[in-house]
Amino acid sequence: MKRLMYIAMLTALAAVPLMAVAKSELASPNGRLQLTVDVNDNGQPCYKLDFDGNEVIKPSLLGLTGRQGNFATGFTIDSVATASHDDMWKPVWGEYEQVRDHYNELAVTFVQVRENGVTMTVRFRLFDDGLGFRYELPEQPSVNYLTVTDEATEFNLVADNTMYCIPGDYDTDEYLYVTSALSKVATPLNALRGRHSESHAIDGVTVQTPLMMKSPDSKTYINIHEAALVGYPAMSLDVDTLTYGLSAHLTPDRNGVAAYLQLPFNTPWRTVIVADNACDILASQLIYNLNEPCKIEDTSWIKPQKFVGVWWEMFIGKQRTWAYSDYYKAKPGVTDYAKLSPNGRHAANTANVKRYIDFAAENGLQSVLVEGWNEGWEDWASFLKNRQFLFDKPYPDFDIDELQRYAASRGVKLMMHHETGANAADYERQLDRAFQFMVDHGYNSVKTGYVGAIIPRSEYHSSQWMVNHYLYVVQRAADFKIMVDSHEAVRPTGLCRTYPNWLAQESARGGEFESMGGNPPEHTTILPFTRLKGGPMDYTPGLFETRLSYYGEGKTGQAGTTLARQLALYLTMPSPLQMACDLPENYRRFADAFQFIKDVPVDWSDSRYLEAEPGDYITVARKDKNSDDWYVGGITDENARTAVVDFSFLPEGVDYVATIYADGKDAHYKDNPQSYQITTKKVNRKSRIKQAIAPGGGFAMRLTPQK
Repeated sequence: MKRLMYIAMLTALAAVPLMAVAKSELASPNGRLQLTVDVNDNGQPCYKLDFDGNEVIKPSLLGLTGRQGNFATGFTIDSVATASHDDMWKPVWGEYEQVRDHYNELAVTFVQVRENGVTMTVRFRLFDDGLGFRYELPEQPSVNYLTVTDEATEFNLVADNTMYCIPGDYDTDEYLYVTSALSKVATPLNALRGRHSESHAIDGVTVQTPLMMKSPDSKTYINIHEAALVGYPAMSLDVDTLTYGLSAHLTPDRNGVAAYLQLPFNTPWRTVIVADNACDILASQLIYNLNEPCKIEDTSWIKPQKFVGVWWEMFIGKQRTWAYSDYYKAKPGVTDYAKLSPNGRHAANTANVKRYIDFAAENGLQSVLVEGWNEGWEDWASFLKNRQFLFDKPYPDFDIDELQRYAASRGVKLMMHHETGANAADYERQLDRAFQFMVDHGYNSVKTGYVGAIIPRSEYHSSQWMVNHYLYVVQRAADFKIMVDSHEAVRPTGLCRTYPNWLAQESARGGEFESMGGNPPEHTTILPFTRLKGGPMDYTPGLFETRLSYYGEGKTGQAGTTLARQLALYLTMPSPLQMACDLPENYRRFADAFQFIKDVPVDWSDSRYLEAEPGDYITVARKDKNSDDWYVGGITDENARTAVVDFSFLPEGVDYVATIYADGKDAHYKDNPQSYQITTKKVNRKSRIKQAIAPGGGFAMRLTPQK
């Protein structure tokens, strides 16, 4: 009883009003990060963040502005509450079997004494690897709803950091990355803007999150993003190239309103990950820790998987199409597809899909994605205004009942494709019917797409209404026990912890661009530091034939990768949903290398980042969740390098056979991408291997315990 009374007394003291106290401080559990919260002379809430005694974020403003109330100025600190938390949680899938959630918390309540007593709490959580904070707006007499027009949040940096970033855009994330000093970033950003026909690039110097940076002396690494984006627009960052300041830029609707909030409301968390080693940025689980625990009671139906698909052949110039007919746009009154003439190039036909089902079954791949199976592609491709796909109407040459039977007989699942043409409103109207159609025909996963300008016309891909839409689709899919892979959706913020049926998203420039100008080798050395911090990506690795000229149909281009690098991407770009993107015939040409794709898991019990530098290289080791095998993968940019693999992560007293898939001695991503070699070595925890990597290359290892 005395102990309980003592705990109650400490809790009460932690929330004592501090009207006479101007600022509050908080340290991370290991003491390396120090947070200070204050109000300035104008009553504006502000904070600063130190790392090892040095400023990382200078004093920076906090707050919101809206049409019904001012939550940015005229405040005093009313009360402060502190707390600590330390426990472990188990993801349904991921890089780790268990994640530690350890933080110290500071909840500062601000009140406007002179302005109707408006109240706002800012909750800070300080982890060993960074900071998360959010605004909590309680229901109150003077304000019960808020039309948000701006957010005052700042991240004022102390130096001219190197930035790894893409331009701010309301509608697309599919840019190549810029690497630039903050003070000089405007020029390369502006050069990239306007290259996407469906984009709405933001005027001025604005970048998207997740934003990766490192200090000029390369001793401090900083990542800024957000967590638990629910009921609110996505955040970009306006850049002040003179003061090194960053400020929140919320995606508005086309009326200029960022968010319509009914109080009480908690905003997403703003996140700042800080480390003195780039590997620690990659290993950070801070964004997941700031999301709510899993809300799906029974997760047994959620299955990480690898898949192939009727997909790549439409990109590479093989004269294959998503649409069944070429003539619908010339006959807009025709709606009976049985009366249309097939174009003879429609890829999603029964015989072709069976070919992929056979390949998946023969090689232990769980699923086959089929794009272009349903009515509506002619309408969408002709850019007519109504852009309606029908998600329960197969084309005449796609026998869905026969394919359901055939796939089941081969032990393979078909993966549904729902391209909405960005007509999100119509998709919601069809959603329950579409999901029931999937259940009735044996589908348990869907790839969604939102190519084009959003309908409703007042919305953008990352505005509040669309943020709500993506989450609604995932929640409704869970009711039907369906897994979701979102493309062209808002960049992820860790919500896959709460809804683990949200297996993956695209939300960045993926592997499909290897057929549209290519991705330079540095691209996938940056994505794990940026896009992947919010959640796994459906990047579509596994490209073996990197020369478009190989197909002899007049299309040219060269992918920015060697064949061995494509194997490594299954490790450096972790995802519970991984595609083997190439054609079955190309995998048969390189069957010994394809063996690694067949073997590599997509779900892990442990991960160890061994070497990393954004834009340059990554080497990582991962342990299979379902065996004692370890896997190691490494990639580099356009420069050759030698990776050093230290096997001290292996258990004591166990020898392993390492099967190594590496670049050949003459490999080069431009000149000789298909040169590779496969060797074996005996290793244990005392071993170290120096592994050569070709320009634009990589390596992958499978480590199997010796019996």
